Amino acid sequence: MSGANARAKDTGRKGDPPPPPEPLDIEIIDSHCHLDLMDAAPADAVAAARAVGIRRMVTVGVDLATSRWQAEVAAELADVYAAVAIHPNEAARGVDEATFTELTALARRPEVRAVGETGLDYFRTPPEQHAAQQASFRRHIAIAKETGRPLMIHDREAHDDTLRILAEEGAPATVVFHAFSGDAELAKACAAAGYVMSFAGNVTFKNAEQLREAAAVAPRELLLVETDAPFLTPMPFRGRPNGPYLVPLTLRAIAEVRGEAVDELAATVAATAERVFGPW
Repeated sequence: MSGANARAKDTGRKGDPPPPPEPLDIEIIDSHCHLDLMDAAPADAVAAARAVGIRRMVTVGVDLATSRWQAEVAAELADVYAAVAIHPNEAARGVDEATFTELTALARRPEVRAVGETGLDYFRTPPEQHAAQQASFRRHIAIAKETGRPLMIHDREAHDDTLRILAEEGAPATVVFHAFSGDAELAKACAAAGYVMSFAGNVTFKNAEQLREAAAVAPRELLLVETDAPFLTPMPFRGRPNGPYLVPLTLRAIAEVRGEAVDELAATVAATAERVFGPW
């Protein structure tokens, strides 16, 4: 792809954090990261993000222990929200009732703003474990509806079943497809259902033309931007540690693909984030 992001040269070492990008003029939110997996202390990650216009972030649990951790950090730091869930790859081994009970209690905490990441992952899970993943996904849908929280979905190579189960169970009022991984047709299907699509740094990868096509056709009011930090670091820093402060690279890449002004897209993304996760 063309543009400043693609033309920039990465002269750092692979293990080094990338340099901060040019700050955004409109503050937005990193809709999905994992502060517990980053080398930086949470407060330092927040400070680095705010310096480039990333006002808040949602840190996401993948099991009961990490969900507790995210909730505690979000309670301590005003600029951090939490999401709690059992990741589908963890759920493939089965989830006991006590875990769902505690997740429900966590989801009711004021600093917890989403149930996720939940969903289906057929890339890493063999077919004989798909039923356990699907059962867990259905329970998370119920928890999201019971607690009034948005549902944050992990969908990898399971688009049809993900959409089918949402339809069968009745989707919560707000659904977010985290690190959107489909093509333009899936984006259109999500848009028709009113589902929000959150794009991560992989939309900038050379081999991700279908993601860029999806980002181009998704309605602007259904778009969010995320890092999935420390994973999916945007170009030109792919392979180096990601952090919420790198959201501007992905936002600018999406704006370029869509042929939109960065500030206009940022303003809409900020409004969508507030609608999804609550007021800043």
